[in-house]
Amino acid sequence: MSARSRLEQKWYETSHSPRPLDLALRSLAVCYRAGLRVRSLWWQTRRQPAPVATISVGNLTVGGNGKTPLTLFLAQRLTNRGLHVGIVSRGYRAAHRGRPLLVANRGTALVGVDEAGDEPLMMAHRFDGPIAVARRRLDAVELLVRDFALDAIILDDGFQHLRLRRDLDIVAINDRRRLGNCLVLPAGPLREPASALARADFVVIVGRRDTPAIERTTVAGRPTLRASLEPSALVTLSAQGWVVGPLMLDGRRVVAVSGVADPDGFIATLTAHGAQVVQHLRFPDHHRYSLADWLAISRASTTADLVVTTEKDLPKLEDFAPRLKTLCAVRLEVTMAALDEEQLIATALARIERRPVAGLSPGTARSIVRSLRPAGRV
Repeated sequence: MSARSRLEQKWYETSHSPRPLDLALRSLAVCYRAGLRVRSLWWQTRRQPAPVATISVGNLTVGGNGKTPLTLFLAQRLTNRGLHVGIVSRGYRAAHRGRPLLVANRGTALVGVDEAGDEPLMMAHRFDGPIAVARRRLDAVELLVRDFALDAIILDDGFQHLRLRRDLDIVAINDRRRLGNCLVLPAGPLREPASALARADFVVIVGRRDTPAIERTTVAGRPTLRASLEPSALVTLSAQGWVVGPLMLDGRRVVAVSGVADPDGFIATLTAHGAQVVQHLRFPDHHRYSLADWLAISRASTTADLVVTTEKDLPKLEDFAPRLKTLCAVRLEVTMAALDEEQLIATALARIERRPVAGLSPGTARSIVRSLRPAGRV
């Protein structure tokens, strides 16, 4: 087990005896928390508004919360209502050197994974609207607004990006891992103290469909919604690109390959759908695969029917040659109960209505957005 894995295990332990390492980590966490406080005070008076309605979907913990599938869910639902929506991401570990970069448009990736980052490129295969990346998210927003007539922009992983004012803030929380030991980094998994949830408009608890339902309640005083994250298909590779096929895992021997923040959740998903996981090649989150990694995956593939990875890992594996015929990725989809989805979408439409659409007067923009609402919705 790697040092990172041991540290994460400590974050999510229910109880353990204090050790000298715990005291050292907590001391570092105190310094980290103080730095967060200074940063928050700095941006309180320097936050900049975006030129278009902006919705953030983010995390409070370091990952594995389903924020990117939730971003796609919201973008697709708003697009289905007739709105023009773009997505902005930081492009973690991307080589765009801070400059804003258009990653995709009309469902076509315009750059490679090294320039875009894994999550933006994965979204490019699933969303028809424009997607841009930049370290300074406002630069990517301005790029999209300049080149496209948009009603709204969704920030993927934007909760800690205090520089940019948002019209709606959504925080995703993993139902199984929740907030861990509720400590900030490095003593715990929190990017910010739990009190930061006071900035959120909604907390969305993301779990599997078979997880017992939570009560209708609030988290840190914020309205709480429920979402399920379930596999819907297997994605394979062809000369024409990604091919979406039926989810056929039951009874099949599988080598699992993952470079995600919640690898245990990935394995639980596979086994819940009948896969027999014979080996799990586990890599750090956002891992860049090397030739040695690919050779290890190729050797392991001889022991199984399929090599199954995540859709986030697939863009980083598809360029290795020769390709494995057995390589595929699990596509995850977010679903919400009708009441929860209605509340989320109605609130998003109301916040978008407050902001003028580019080139239109506020009154005309409000009329257009109201006309997109289904009858009977608030």
